[in-house]
Amino acid sequence: MKKDIHPSDYRVVVFKDFSSDTSFLGKSTTKTKDSVVWEDGKEYPLVKLEISNMSHPFFTGKMKFLDTAGRIEKFNKKYGKK
Repeated sequence: MKKDIHPSDYRVVVFKDFSSDTSFLGKSTTKTKDSVVWEDGKEYPLVKLEISNMSHPFFTGKMKFLDTAGRIEKFNKKYGKK
């Protein structure tokens, strides 16, 4: 392996998925300004996530159904034949 191509500032951070309100510890080099106190009483940098394996439909098996009928009506109303 080549030397000095990998980041050297790995640190333990808390990843928080705001859509499912779950958190987990991991290592990352991501820069962040936020921090949070974890269950062990230590303070760690906080990385905010919108989706993770705890909220993604592929991993949870729960699909979110969209209002496709309403969307099709809007499309036909806007772009339908005149």
